[in-house]
Amino acid sequence: MQNRYLLECCVDSVESALAAAEGGADRLELCAALIIGGISPSTALFKEVRKSCDLPIRVLLRPRFGDFLYSDYEFEIIKREVEIYREAGTDGIVIGCLTQDGNLNIEQMAELIKTAEKMKITLHRAFDVCADPLLAYRQATELGIDTILTSGQEKDCLTGMPLLNKLCALQNQTGGPHIMAGSGVTPDVIRHFLANTEITHYHLSAKKIIDSGMCYRKEDVPMGLPIMNEYSIYRTDSLIVKEAKSLLHTL
Repeated sequence: MQNRYLLECCVDSVESALAAAEGGADRLELCAALIIGGISPSTALFKEVRKSCDLPIRVLLRPRFGDFLYSDYEFEIIKREVEIYREAGTDGIVIGCLTQDGNLNIEQMAELIKTAEKMKITLHRAFDVCADPLLAYRQATELGIDTILTSGQEKDCLTGMPLLNKLCALQNQTGGPHIMAGSGVTPDVIRHFLANTEITHYHLSAKKIIDSGMCYRKEDVPMGLPIMNEYSIYRTDSLIVKEAKSLLHTL
């Protein structure tokens, strides 16, 4: 019998993908620029991860940082990315579109899901900024979405546990999308969730900061947000993934 618990690791590099696999992750969410919440990765990155790692991969499709109200141009970009990754053979996609009033954009979501064909669908944390999460859950069920990645509409999943419990109850009653707890997930948080919820799907990045290999350094010349250190690199720590997986494996 297949283990009903699932550990997904969010990665934005080949090195992190390999660390996630080494630690025992069940699935990858592949993105770029994880430090700003993730945007769509390049196909070159996807192909290199696919070549180097045999874990199932769901690809985040998000054309920019910020909200999930997309212009016609941005929506066409996402739709084309769905086609590209379908043709590239990814296992699933991670998407989310909202309307101005904070509801799921059903028309856009349905079009993307139709374009995805047989690929599995995760509704990402656009869900966490929607106006009515219980309505959104029912709509996601009708759309045939497989998984909802959510912090329970809070800054982290531990704070959002009350809503996550409500959503998990809906999942168990209706057979709708799996509720995947995300944001702030650590082995200790998983341990707490296992004792206090029925949630079985967990999403973490297991990040650690490693120092750049650069010897010559030009300080105070930021390439992006000035709060970021250009010589700090975020990578997945296989030991954190391993500890998280061991908690789920015992069940």
